[in-house]
Amino acid sequence: MTFDMNKTASRPGRKQLIAILALVVLGAIAAFAILRSEPPKASGGHEDAHGHADGEHHGEKPGDDHGHAGGHDDGEHHDDHTAKKGPHGGELHEEGHFGIEVLLAESGGSARFNAWLFQDGKPVAPGTAKVSIKLIRPDGQEEDHVLVVDKDGLKGARPVAEPHLFEATLIAQTATEPYAFTFSKEEGRVAMSDAQVKAAGVVVESASAAVIRSSLQLPGEIRFNEDRTAHVVPRVAGVVERVSADLGQRVKKGQVLAVVSSATVSEQRSGLRTAQQRLALARTTWQREKQLFDEKISPQQDVLQAEQALREAEIAVANEQQKLSAIGAGAGAGELGRYELRAPFDGMVVEKHIALGEMVKEDTNVFTISDLSTVWAELSIGAKDLDAVRVGESVNVRSTASESRASGKVSYVGSLIGEQTRTAKARVTLANPELSWRPGLFVNVEIVSTEAPAPVTVSSEALQSLEDKTVVFVRVPGGFIPQPVRTGRSDARRTEIVSGLRAGTSHAAAGSFIVKSEQGKGSAAHEH
Repeated sequence: MTFDMNKTASRPGRKQLIAILALVVLGAIAAFAILRSEPPKASGGHEDAHGHADGEHHGEKPGDDHGHAGGHDDGEHHDDHTAKKGPHGGELHEEGHFGIEVLLAESGGSARFNAWLFQDGKPVAPGTAKVSIKLIRPDGQEEDHVLVVDKDGLKGARPVAEPHLFEATLIAQTATEPYAFTFSKEEGRVAMSDAQVKAAGVVVESASAAVIRSSLQLPGEIRFNEDRTAHVVPRVAGVVERVSADLGQRVKKGQVLAVVSSATVSEQRSGLRTAQQRLALARTTWQREKQLFDEKISPQQDVLQAEQALREAEIAVANEQQKLSAIGAGAGAGELGRYELRAPFDGMVVEKHIALGEMVKEDTNVFTISDLSTVWAELSIGAKDLDAVRVGESVNVRSTASESRASGKVSYVGSLIGEQTRTAKARVTLANPELSWRPGLFVNVEIVSTEAPAPVTVSSEALQSLEDKTVVFVRVPGGFIPQPVRTGRSDARRTEIVSGLRAGTSHAAAGSFIVKSEQGKGSAAHEH
């Protein structure tokens, strides 16, 4: 049998066909795997698509732009890493080709945000993007700051109030899409744990509404109630025979303080006794003459003369008695020259200038007696404050040396202003049952003029001075921050907060000075 070799070679065998088919299938599978492993290249925009939501930049319509920063599910355009420093010393936030540097800088006594724009790491004109920053304070208060073109950068349209402690969201809207970055500031925080606050005795309170009493604070001094103070003088010269009252002793009205032997008193008592004897003789003569006249023995003229002598004797006795009464001496049943000094009313011996055997004159101040159950608080009022002080006005008096307090009323306001002091005198009458208000004690007198409600107040001891500013230390997680405030009306307990603090804000009240001392130790640096 003869074989055609060419024909046989041109026809592949069955096994060869199966091998060729297997190679074709394996090649198709390998090509498909290669195609699946290669990522599609975007025509522009983001180099990395892993941060986008499923499907973004992967077959979605190219017209699906990002309408807002919140459209990025995985934090796209949000600066979640630590920002590096920019050429101006601020924090540089970058996303793709876009970059923005933000700096909180102080100028002219106020801090403002400054920003500079970059594209591919190179500065660009500030007008190529609209930039705004939203702040959220620890108390939840929100602030919006719009940045406007300022020379080669952007600058906040309004200052950033202290304290500079907040969470911030920066929104930059370019011509093509928005960018959002987050950053925070913790400037001024005083680190104190709850245990440290309790151990230090710091009382945390909430700002609340209260009634503020507008008042006038005036210095004063406690003095004797001059209406109940007497300077005891002998009113006659003599020698001291006995002293029965001591300094500081309480005495009753009419109680004998001292005894003086006086020649003047002796003469006056002698004159009184002589006049009394003449009166007795004149009365006897008149009675006899009247009886004789009634019996028609003596004429009426004798009766009239006897009656006239009687009346003259009565006048003489009354005159002598008046002389003794004028010097505080009675008729005296014992020694003629004995003169007793007596207390004019209930009170205390506050001064004593007399000793046994001493020769005293009629005008010598030997005792000062004062009824200390009431005292005066004497004030000096400037001309500008006179309209606020009225007789009958309620006042509060507080000792400068102790915790003593009392209430009273203005009992006197002077009508004249002193030529040297340019002030007028006023006084307040105070009850002093426990004798705690001692003459000579300096006091502060608060005159309440009006009362009005205030929506936000804090305890007056919560206010502290820091860098020439009035601050309240607001409680935040992990410590306190000094919050500058503007105060209004104030009384002895509460102070109105006009701005800088909201009602309900927790803050350090009693013991706030301890927080201030911690702040001064450097636990809260202040920098921009």
